[in-house]
Amino acid sequence: MKEFLLQHLICPSCLPKENSLAVKVQKIDRHCNNDILSGELHCLKCKRDFPIKNGIANLQVNQDVRGIRYEDPDMVDRYLLSHYSDLLDSTELISEPFFWDSLLETNRSLSFDAGCSVGRLVFEMANKSSWAVGCDLSESFISTARNLMNSRRYKFSLPLEGKLRETFDVNLPDSWRTDNAEFIVADAQYLPFRRETFQQVSSLNLLDRVPYPLAHLYEMNRVVSQKNASFLFADPYSWLTSPAPEERWLGGSTTGNYAGRGKDIVRELLQGKGSILMPAWQIEESGRHKWTLRTHRNHIELVYSDFMVAKR
Repeated sequence: MKEFLLQHLICPSCLPKENSLAVKVQKIDRHCNNDILSGELHCLKCKRDFPIKNGIANLQVNQDVRGIRYEDPDMVDRYLLSHYSDLLDSTELISEPFFWDSLLETNRSLSFDAGCSVGRLVFEMANKSSWAVGCDLSESFISTARNLMNSRRYKFSLPLEGKLRETFDVNLPDSWRTDNAEFIVADAQYLPFRRETFQQVSSLNLLDRVPYPLAHLYEMNRVVSQKNASFLFADPYSWLTSPAPEERWLGGSTTGNYAGRGKDIVRELLQGKGSILMPAWQIEESGRHKWTLRTHRNHIELVYSDFMVAKR
């Protein structure tokens, strides 16, 4: 964990209070952006400890089973292919330019991606911001993203057919910055950052996978600036009762406080309905984007996400 992040961190267990964390450094790489390789973050109030191992700070509030399916190596590799296919040299792939970077703001001080997966959007943010941070509940995702950050290349494979596998090699372009990127393990419903830390935030395809969708939106709104800020949001609204019971869904239901279509409900919340997410946002752009997730060469899942770019 790069040392610059310390000034922005708080104890996620103490929320909504924003209590500072003290750090005990066991090993640090002074030649690599002061990267804390091992140590411990300690809350001075609740006395909770959060480990730093192999450069990864783990700031989860609870050990949550939601992240287990994303620890599978093949799942990590599927997301690597989905996010970096445009950087791979293959005539067999369905490859399109990475879309989300076109919706990012430039010249931001700090940018943040919640549910960052294997890190592609964070790297795009790093190219347009002073610093960029990503979090995910999956340690495998975060470890993979940090490996890419440090080595700038990553080899992986996916099933071709049966037990046959196909190998891919991601190489980050020389023009990309990685020295100003960082990744931590954290819950998007209990973000370990101070109020108004970031000037740009994003949440892509995450809302329908958390136990408390409204809490996630509230946390995103808390950690971003109250003015001169941007919020890139997208979701396929694939509501399931396994992450959250129906009464917590923000859409996809005919009853309750949030009956209707998810994209309409999230838009209204961002625009200030119920005074939950304040100051209110203005929706400057919206649309629908398709992306793919491959299981094997002849089985590729197609997903459509509704997106909004909000500013204030």
